[in-house]
Amino acid sequence: MTRSRAGTRTATPRVVTLLGPAFVAAVAYVDPGNVAANLSAGAQYGYLLVWVLVLANVMAVLIQYLSAKLGLVTGRSLPELLGDRLRPRSRRAFWVQAEAMAIATDVAEVIGGAIALHLLFGLPLVVGGVITGVISMGLLLLQNRGGGRLFEFVVVAMLAIITVGFLSGLLFTDVSPRDALSGLVPRFAGTDTVLLAASMLGATVMPHAIYIHSALTRDRFGPQTPGPRLDRLLRATRWDVVGALAVAGTVNIGMLLLAASALPGAPGTDSIEGAHAAIENALGPAVGVVFAVGLLASGLASTAVGSAAGAEIMHGLLRTRIPLVLRRLVTLVPALAVLAVGVDPTLALILSQVVLSFCIPFALVPLVRFTSRATLMRGYRNAALTTTAAWAAAGAVIALNVALVAMTVAG
Repeated sequence: MTRSRAGTRTATPRVVTLLGPAFVAAVAYVDPGNVAANLSAGAQYGYLLVWVLVLANVMAVLIQYLSAKLGLVTGRSLPELLGDRLRPRSRRAFWVQAEAMAIATDVAEVIGGAIALHLLFGLPLVVGGVITGVISMGLLLLQNRGGGRLFEFVVVAMLAIITVGFLSGLLFTDVSPRDALSGLVPRFAGTDTVLLAASMLGATVMPHAIYIHSALTRDRFGPQTPGPRLDRLLRATRWDVVGALAVAGTVNIGMLLLAASALPGAPGTDSIEGAHAAIENALGPAVGVVFAVGLLASGLASTAVGSAAGAEIMHGLLRTRIPLVLRRLVTLVPALAVLAVGVDPTLALILSQVVLSFCIPFALVPLVRFTSRATLMRGYRNAALTTTAAWAAAGAVIALNVALVAMTVAG
């Protein structure tokens, strides 16, 4: 017994040291693009759509685990594997849509950071966007100069700030447990709730999170050969993914519960600024400040992770790396241009999600195909049940994104 307990004590820290990559990828699930949707859903429809976020998180766990497994087993990222298998013209075409995805991602994240700085300090949106870009550059330098573990630590610390910032309001409001549980029953209440559910569920699985997660595990653990160590890493990765997405899912569901309990019927919650104003009016200025700090951490962390994903995509598909400053400007300049010309920030966020919707199948379909291939996965290919579930999740996400685009175009 003593030896068993001692063994447990020495094994646990080792498992803990293997965690981290999924928490970096999970930042994509609590980015500024999710905030307005979750708060709007709760403010307008109460607890009705809790089930959407639960379902989205379950699908995300499976998809992110497959991405992490792909990087671990093959020692290659998803963009690298695509680059190896596509013809030169196809690789360039694939990169064009992936770069559009990276730009759309950065537009949403930079706008979120700029809005947060405006709410906190009254800074003009363009100035806030520049500051967000500069800070994210510093985060990328940590990763670029061999500080992968430090980069993970900083991003995870920001995830903790995001969690506190977005959930602290729950301490000042009364959530109805009975109504919250009733929200787990799948149902709608009219066309508007279908559209909102499609945007919440379809936009949850972000393509850049799929690309970057395979690269994070590759860089963290290096090439692996089949055997006990790889088995152990895969077990640790499952804990990593479940833990990280449990945090992200709790934040998203917590935002909806906050709005359902404290902001029922509040106007303007379909925009981040309006949601912040409603929180401030309902729960006080202090909660509003903490919320804005969480939003700032969300924008900074998610734009750094998104930029890292863009760099990996360029490396894998074009087989080239450009200077970090230039790589950062590729996606930052369009985001700043959107702010400079005075486009409504909420509209820009919506349009960025539409672009991402088009790009999701290009990441999801190859991911499921690659992880189901025995010759590539060296004995670690998906089980039949896992493959079936993965195709079902991919089909659901793709179908909902197609519906989201169609309904957005139709107004």
